[in-house]
Amino acid sequence: MNIPDQPIAMSHQIHTYTELRQQIHHDLRIQHPEWVQPNGGSPMCDSYEARLMELLDPLTRRRSTEYSA
Repeated sequence: MNIPDQPIAMSHQIHTYTELRQQIHHDLRIQHPEWVQPNGGSPMCDSYEARLMELLDPLTRRRSTEYSA
């Protein structure tokens, strides 16, 4: 099987929420270069990232209240 030459997203351990966000940001742009505009912006990637943050927000809020209790 012949696989086209494309950058491969390398995995590494994620230790923090910030690292997870950064990795997703980076990986989306690698996997979908057609979504990245010449100025470096990417409304499609931004949309995916925003949706993920919406989904994770209740989890991160709950966890922070557990630590403060």
